[in-house]
Amino acid sequence: MQQAIEFYRANEKPYGAFSNLYRREIEIHGCQFPTVEHAYQSLKPRDPRVRDWLMSAPAPSLVALAAHVLPSDDVDPTQIMGRTADALLGFHTRPGWSRLRYPWMLACLRAKFEQHADLRELLLATHDSQIIEAGRIDDDAGRRWGIVNGRGHNYLGRMLMRVRSQMAGTTLEDADLDTRLQDGHAPLCAVLNGMITTCDRVAPHID
Repeated sequence: MQQAIEFYRANEKPYGAFSNLYRREIEIHGCQFPTVEHAYQSLKPRDPRVRDWLMSAPAPSLVALAAHVLPSDDVDPTQIMGRTADALLGFHTRPGWSRLRYPWMLACLRAKFEQHADLRELLLATHDSQIIEAGRIDDDAGRRWGIVNGRGHNYLGRMLMRVRSQMAGTTLEDADLDTRLQDGHAPLCAVLNGMITTCDRVAPHID
């Protein structure tokens, strides 16, 4: 594997394009979103009014900031609705979010790189380099999706490498990521089934 490629801010050249905040419209589940961040966070709120409020944020960074105040730890949100969530303007996170967010993120990333040839070429040009979101905020979310101060799971970077391998027709082994994707597949299908009749039409591939 070649030298690791790090990214974080969307305005960094050239790999800022890997950021979820990078402004490039995607279509997923029949909806248009200005960034991957918008698409990803669109499923987090249980209340559609909160979703609309999040989506109206004037910048993707504000979408991420606002969404982070919704509880999202591994404890199921149904257990904390009466505490933090209800205290925060009366809204709460969608039940099952801690599981379904993984296959949903992968689906959003796949849409981004499938729908934009220049971004796909940039991703494929990294060949077999490790891709790391070099985070700056040392919290649960920062360490979940990236690596901060030498610690973290780097799921975003690993998903980008998974998308790259799929587009290149190669295989990238990642048993931990596969477990996350499989575990979240059923709850994601349940959510999407509530929006469309056939889950197979919208459920992301997790192979």
